[in-house]
Amino acid sequence: MISLTSPVRTAAHGWPAGGKLLALCLATTGLFLVHNLVFQGAAFALCLTIYALPGRLFFVAGFSRLRMLWPFLALIFVWHVVTGTPGQGAVIALRMISAVALANLVTMTTTLGQMIAVVRWLAAPLRRFGISTRPLEIAIAMVVRFTPVLAQKGQALGQSWRARSPRRPGWKIIMPFTLLAIDDAEHVADALRARGGAIDVEPGTKNQ
Repeated sequence: MISLTSPVRTAAHGWPAGGKLLALCLATTGLFLVHNLVFQGAAFALCLTIYALPGRLFFVAGFSRLRMLWPFLALIFVWHVVTGTPGQGAVIALRMISAVALANLVTMTTTLGQMIAVVRWLAAPLRRFGISTRPLEIAIAMVVRFTPVLAQKGQALGQSWRARSPRRPGWKIIMPFTLLAIDDAEHVADALRARGGAIDVEPGTKNQ
């Protein structure tokens, strides 16, 4: 899941979050079970249609988030051309784009609070055994929230490098990117501790 915001309000915003996540799971499973190129092409065409229905602004905003996939697609293309299996490579590439596009569609039309509510409902049986599900809920929220943030910071690092050097940044921005991620993690950890931490506290007890 890549994006958290939609530039326009769509009908899908009013659909139950649990239903959308279930449909995403079923659709992704179907994409991985079928290895037919025609099927994968049709699935990708369906994704394009779904993105186009709310209008051009939604379509551009949604698919612009998928640009981060191009290095993986290029690697898949080169490998399967070298191994003489371009058809198989096309199936894998289309499957990847469709799966990520559907996941992005769900996050664009579902608030973070709605997703956490679904996770909390699914983890309800654990609470019957005295297991706190709050760390799990917060962890999932953090992954969904900070994935696009880190992607934007990586792009900013690449742009900064290109502004100062004609050479491609490549692996040389890995270290500063890692330091940025660690710094963000420390700030988030401090903020969580300032608010009582991620562990549920029973009434009448205190945080240690």
